[in-house]
Amino acid sequence: MTCPEPLANEVDGFGSAVGVAGPVGAQGVQAVHEDDDLLVLAKPSGLLCVPGRGPDKQDCLSARAQQRWPGALIVHRLDQATSGLVLMARNIEVQRRLSHAFAERQVNKRYQAVVQGILGSVDNTWSEIDLPIAADWERRPLRVIDHTIGKPSLTRWRVLANDPAAKTTRLELEPVTGRTHQLRVHLAAIGHAILGDSMYADACILALAPRLLLHACNLVFTHPVSGKTMEMTWAPEF
Repeated sequence: MTCPEPLANEVDGFGSAVGVAGPVGAQGVQAVHEDDDLLVLAKPSGLLCVPGRGPDKQDCLSARAQQRWPGALIVHRLDQATSGLVLMARNIEVQRRLSHAFAERQVNKRYQAVVQGILGSVDNTWSEIDLPIAADWERRPLRVIDHTIGKPSLTRWRVLANDPAAKTTRLELEPVTGRTHQLRVHLAAIGHAILGDSMYADACILALAPRLLLHACNLVFTHPVSGKTMEMTWAPEF
């Protein structure tokens, strides 16, 4: 099998509904929004959200955030390979309220991804992937589609652009449920794995990009203290 040529790495830059975030430094973290109660941070691809096991996995978004905003607390996570917006609380009570909002699906999250193959046309129509996801215990931490023991998992998607020459599609994604690796598993399951995915794509699709082309680009939520509707955006770098 002959693999296609890798995509060019185009950088769109950083942006938000409330300001502009610059590039994240090697030991820094950039805020898209900050106030006395919460933070919305720009996580680069390759950075853990929380510490892992071993001394080489202690550098992470939460540790960097706590250096600048002591007491900052994680509310949700992104995969290490995924870039995008991460919401953090600045005290225990706000963490509790935001965690409840995530659990009750009161936080709207949108992603962008570039996937292998041409998947539909650009017509603003939303489609769904409704496939149950379970842990693949023999290959942990991988997940698998399992219609017997899998948990209900729903992803909405629409086409933003097609690239017939590269045979790829740019998608906007909305995970209705929040299963581990949900977007990556669902897209691979329908035959359109995300470019650069080291876990669910074959070697050719993995080699098409220098990183996983998945980015959390939009968050909409109710501020747990002020009650205002907050919408944060950060354009993908690819």
